[in-house]
Amino acid sequence: MQELADIFALDIAAYAVMSNHYHIVLYIDAKTAKSWSDSEVILRWQALFKASSLAQRFIQGEALDRSEKDKLSEQVNLWRERLMDISWFMRCLNESIARQANTEDCCTGRFWEGRFKSQALLDESALAACMAYVDLNPIRADMAKTPEDSDYTSIQQRIRAAVSGEQPKELLPFVGDERLNMPKGLPFQLDHYLELVDWSGRHLDPKKRGSIPQNTPPILERLGISAKHWLYLNRNFESRFKSLVGSAEAVRQACIRLDKRWAHGLRDCQHFFSPAPS
Repeated sequence: MQELADIFALDIAAYAVMSNHYHIVLYIDAKTAKSWSDSEVILRWQALFKASSLAQRFIQGEALDRSEKDKLSEQVNLWRERLMDISWFMRCLNESIARQANTEDCCTGRFWEGRFKSQALLDESALAACMAYVDLNPIRADMAKTPEDSDYTSIQQRIRAAVSGEQPKELLPFVGDERLNMPKGLPFQLDHYLELVDWSGRHLDPKKRGSIPQNTPPILERLGISAKHWLYLNRNFESRFKSLVGSAEAVRQACIRLDKRWAHGLRDCQHFFSPAPS
């Protein structure tokens, strides 16, 4: 997963690898992909697939005539688009897992039940909710009691690095609250997110009775999500939302850009990502 992210123009924000499935939150870094030279695009593509003979000649420094340069330019543009395409990332990841599993089981045929499901996270609230939902998978499945004990998750990786005052180089970093001239990264403070996940994990058990404590993490106040709605999202994010996730206004704007008349789950977006009552 992380090796592929180094090749693609994609950054991993969160992940959880479970016994029979996995979740991953990705950031598409189109700006970086567009800044790659033709040579870098070809070398990245060659790390995954066999490049054309034309591309190999170009990398080796051979002179190309005008028609060959035009043909190569078309190929490079196609590969550049694919290297920032989540579908191609998932294809490479799932195919490698399927081949390894089939080799171990001495069998052939389909390994995955179907294509992957994806959701577009349109704003900070949707991003935070989805990341926490992913990071809390082992706790929700009763496979771990705390985030630091949640094996094969981004939250465990982040906690282990945070002990040394660092952030994992393999993951998209936290860069603080959203602001002007913001560097690439997650628009939250790392300590606030860790506190949020820890707090959420302690209140996931639906069997527990009692009111939600008032000392909720400050990130919820900034995002305008009520504690009650937040805990519901931590249990039901994947099943509740289908494609576009965020505030109702963010979803409407996305529909306009995508030329869609409506989006499934708009009412839920309005309900769960509306500002918390004062």
